[in-house]
Amino acid sequence: MFTDQAHEQTLASWAASKRHPFIQQLQAGTLPMDTFRYYLIQDHYYLHEFGKIHDLAADQSSDTQVAQQLRAGAEHLRQGEIAIRQTFFDRLNITTADIAATPVAPTSYAYTSHLYRALATAGTAGAVAGLLPCYWLYAEIGASLAGTGSPVPIFQAWIDTYNADDYTNSMTDQLALANAVATPTNTDQLLNIFTKSSWYELQFWQMALDHEDWSLTTPSQAAPFS
Repeated sequence: MFTDQAHEQTLASWAASKRHPFIQQLQAGTLPMDTFRYYLIQDHYYLHEFGKIHDLAADQSSDTQVAQQLRAGAEHLRQGEIAIRQTFFDRLNITTADIAATPVAPTSYAYTSHLYRALATAGTAGAVAGLLPCYWLYAEIGASLAGTGSPVPIFQAWIDTYNADDYTNSMTDQLALANAVATPTNTDQLLNIFTKSSWYELQFWQMALDHEDWSLTTPSQAAPFS
């Protein structure tokens, strides 16, 4: 199946995500709260585009069942994950002014741009493949962290979000959808899209740790020729 191939192809990047310092610090309770705040704001931007892509992919689909599932996924996202994020914002006093003062980071911008490109170049199937790692990797991280948890309540609430039955059930639906839209003709293209999304998932953690912004970096001065 497509999902078996996709998972096998991205084992290294997924393992790196699970071992990433952001995840390790979140579990240990040592992640700086300003870093978690920054992550939440960037994820806010990401999730809103994530939902839009579900709807756009549904609009392009000629398969009624596929379109219905994509729209259901978008609604589940709005009623579930985005709603839970708002409770985090409330607990951390993240205001609309804070969000407005924090531009979309380069990695977040690039990741969502990749998803739109997947839809534009590979249609509904491309969008499904591009969206899948976010669902699936977070479920695996939630499951891996569930045993030990985190001593910080809001970090524990984040873990619980991705280990909850409603989230894992939604993820299972997306796995089935990906297998349904994959064909012998488009599988290579979908695997490429899935792999790039998995790479961006890994970069998203680092983006948060770095509080990445659009600051210009000056290349180091090259040594003169002798």
